[in-house]
Amino acid sequence: MTTLEDTPSRLGWLEAAGSHREIGLALGRQGRRAVHERLMATPLWQEVTAVRHVPLVRHLLAATTERFPWVAEELTGLAEGIGLPLERVAAWNCRGDLLASVPDGCTTLVLPANVPRIAHNEDGLPCLDGACFLARLRPEGQPAFLTFCYPGSLPGHTFSINSAGLVVTINNLRLVGFTPELPRMVLSRALLAQPDLDAALGLLEAAPVGGGFHYTLAQTGHAEVLSVEVGGGGFSSRALTAPALHANHCLHLEAPQAITHSSADRQRRGEALIASGEHDPLTLLRDTAGPGLPIYRREPDDPDQENTLATALFYLTPEGVAWQVAVPGEAGIRRGVGLG
Repeated sequence: MTTLEDTPSRLGWLEAAGSHREIGLALGRQGRRAVHERLMATPLWQEVTAVRHVPLVRHLLAATTERFPWVAEELTGLAEGIGLPLERVAAWNCRGDLLASVPDGCTTLVLPANVPRIAHNEDGLPCLDGACFLARLRPEGQPAFLTFCYPGSLPGHTFSINSAGLVVTINNLRLVGFTPELPRMVLSRALLAQPDLDAALGLLEAAPVGGGFHYTLAQTGHAEVLSVEVGGGGFSSRALTAPALHANHCLHLEAPQAITHSSADRQRRGEALIASGEHDPLTLLRDTAGPGLPIYRREPDDPDQENTLATALFYLTPEGVAWQVAVPGEAGIRRGVGLG
């Protein structure tokens, strides 16, 4: 059952059900104000929606319609709800395919055990702090899911669980030197429609060339937790058998990439804490010490233009996925078991 704290929170909540267009419409309406008042003023929005990207965006939109027409319907509804042309919203949802460096950071910690724990810092644009929301969505004919949403974006590229007990957390990979054939955010949205871990892995292994994501994958009732890196036409999967941290750059996929100072520092600091015996997920993900840039990111001058906007914790129990989500500066926590 999902529990929502009575205290006001900067983390919004959305319930939506129906066709994919209706789901997209609800998402667009929820984020419309933040897109118009915050997002469209950013240099990143201006760069991603620039005229020079239009031919590639049209190609990627056509590929989405061909391979995943239901995601294209969701994207159409999203644009309608936001009140912007489809191509501009599609461009925003191709940002990690158009540009090597976008402010989608994130850190994920995995603690394998009989009851695996997965913890995740969601790092994104500071201007969207207070404008993001959790959404419990029930699309027709597919698994329902709970996910963290950014205004203007398709669901599925942050942290999520679906009604099949599939847990997904995602970190940005800054890959270079490829021509995308399918948007990575379309692939991650399709992942939430999968019925089990095997189907999820098969979808990622067969993915066309696109931008890079690291996926942490697990399913309730299974002790196995997978680290999967996908992008640029490459695929690599590893089962995690010991505590591990991933700070948004490739660790096992052989691919050309850019690694920022923040990404490298978070990886080194997280591995050092784990090696020292520190396995408390919140202690690790809220760490601001160490010699470099911090794991927990709240500085307005962060060099990657990213701040920690939420921290999620998942316990994969035999009874279902127990989860909790907190946002910086608030004592209240949203929590539940499964989708409620």
